[in-house]
Amino acid sequence: MIAILLSGALALIVSLLGTPLFIRFLVHRNYGQFIRQDGPTAHFTKRGTPTMGGVVIIVATLVAYAFANVVSGNVPSASGLLLLFLMVGLGIVGFLDDFIKISRQRSLGLSPTWKIIGQGVIGVAFSVLVLQFPNERFRTPASTQISFSRDLGIDLAFAGATVGLILFVIWANFLITAWSNAVNLTDGLDGLATGASMFVFGAYTLMTFFQMNQSCQVLATVGPSCYEVRDPNDLAIAAAAIVGACFGFLWWNASPAKIFMGDTGALALGGALAGMTILTRTEILGAIIGGLFVIIILSDVIQIGFFKATGRRVFKMAPLHHHFELMGWGEVTIVIRFWIIAALCASLGLGIFYAEWIAG
Repeated sequence: MIAILLSGALALIVSLLGTPLFIRFLVHRNYGQFIRQDGPTAHFTKRGTPTMGGVVIIVATLVAYAFANVVSGNVPSASGLLLLFLMVGLGIVGFLDDFIKISRQRSLGLSPTWKIIGQGVIGVAFSVLVLQFPNERFRTPASTQISFSRDLGIDLAFAGATVGLILFVIWANFLITAWSNAVNLTDGLDGLATGASMFVFGAYTLMTFFQMNQSCQVLATVGPSCYEVRDPNDLAIAAAAIVGACFGFLWWNASPAKIFMGDTGALALGGALAGMTILTRTEILGAIIGGLFVIIILSDVIQIGFFKATGRRVFKMAPLHHHFELMGWGEVTIVIRFWIIAALCASLGLGIFYAEWIAG
């Protein structure tokens, strides 16, 4: 418990104090955000605002995770290290995307092809590695089973280990791509994605702490009363670090934002969320906990699909938060109300998680 609290507190301090230093560096190098011309006109005033703030979130998370483990005497687990590998890996893809945008002063960074390749390489590597490194109880960080709040018994390896590995890689990469793009689409208003991420990873901090206390490894039993999660304590430390990093960053990212997280932060947080759902065996439940991200990416899918089918639009503009902007809602009003939705989704997911345990 002390390591979890220490991780969150240190990440908050590093992020809170490190962000203004990073802002000065970006301003000195003239690394500012380029605003798309087809977006809401109110966003034109944000042109030139420093971006790539996700670097601070990543660094704060890594520093806090490492320090908390050292102080508490814990040895970093395979689960925690693989989660951070996915977060950092996708953060690097996002960083390259951001850097191309600001260096060439355009709204497009990496080409879609190279972006998919970058995400794919990191995603496939993660998907393969999480099925390795069994511990003394022969548990690997992830399993080939589809999960809700625990494995459902639907095993992708039904036709053999090779087929199971291929199907799992496809499934895991679907989750990684979906979550990273969902957070990226949500990062369209000051503080929106940062605040929503705090609620989601806050929920996962509580869940992993509960899984740690109800672990089958700790209780030395197997059944619906315990969880097969490999390293819940280390995942709780990592989740708390992400919450603290987002909390400190939000001080500078809230409206009017002094810095944007950019694709660097959005892809990193989306990757971390995907990794967390896989490693905690909550792949489907994660869609409820991160419900705001799901709603926003669905609004984009609906808009594109309906327009291609009929030539008409469902929303004034997608993603959904831009629709409300064009309806005349203030940016702060939209962000706060969407934060409320994010908190309700996270609370609903926690409630379902606990109710399933009681029923089990």
